[in-house]
Amino acid sequence: MKTVKTVEEVRAQVKEWKISGLTVGLVPTMGFLHEGHKSLITRAAAENDRVVVSDFVNPTQFGEGEDLESYPRDIKRDEALCLEAGASLIFHPEVSEMYFPDACTMVDMRGELTAELCGKTRPIHFRGVCTVVSKLFNIVTPDRAYFGQKDAQQLAVIKRMVRDLNFGVEIVGCPIIREADGLAKSSRNTYLDSQERQAALCLSKAVALGKSMAEGGEKNAEKITAAMTALIKEEPLAKIDYVKAVNAETIKPVTEMSGEVLVAMAVYIGKTRLIDNFIFKA
Repeated sequence: MKTVKTVEEVRAQVKEWKISGLTVGLVPTMGFLHEGHKSLITRAAAENDRVVVSDFVNPTQFGEGEDLESYPRDIKRDEALCLEAGASLIFHPEVSEMYFPDACTMVDMRGELTAELCGKTRPIHFRGVCTVVSKLFNIVTPDRAYFGQKDAQQLAVIKRMVRDLNFGVEIVGCPIIREADGLAKSSRNTYLDSQERQAALCLSKAVALGKSMAEGGEKNAEKITAAMTALIKEEPLAKIDYVKAVNAETIKPVTEMSGEVLVAMAVYIGKTRLIDNFIFKA
């Protein structure tokens, strides 16, 4: 495994692999990797001959006042995890390598898919995500790309973008990886102090409650999200951004638990914004 910093180096390596008839998987990340990322890389390594991991904190998906500057970074730590998980190449570019100073092209998505959940409260976020992922697809030309289910709206957005723009890449969604106490793995968990870390468990507890209600036969989506909301509000350090039930494919709000429903939340614990969700198939 090696780490490279330029588009040219990535393209040269991938070209060599493809001439040899090898398949290529891509795991896009913003670095500071954890067990959730490792699970994506491990699966990619099992399903492809070679795996590229992008390790890039993408500035275009951060809004004003968000945590771009403080977002954790540790490339040496990331390299160790990637090596253990079976990655072949890490693409770790500078911002100047990914974005020309006079760049004027972005990939945006309009409509219901980005109108709710994180798209509603972070209005430029998915434009940045779609742009950087499109660039990575063009640079790496992978056969498959792997994304975690924790960012469920992002996964739906990427799948739709690939369909709409005719990218020749298969999108693979992978399960949420959790800590032993249930908290979903996230690079932003490092922001939490010990009291906030304990408080953050209200998210996974709400997920467990909602999932239990749905599996127990509750069909009213609003009753499920209301119960989850009430549980989170019991935690003094928690401030809810949203708790909503939507169609898992279209991200359109639903009132009944029919079809494939995504029940998702974003909650501030102190100053840290965390997300979690579950998908229920009726």
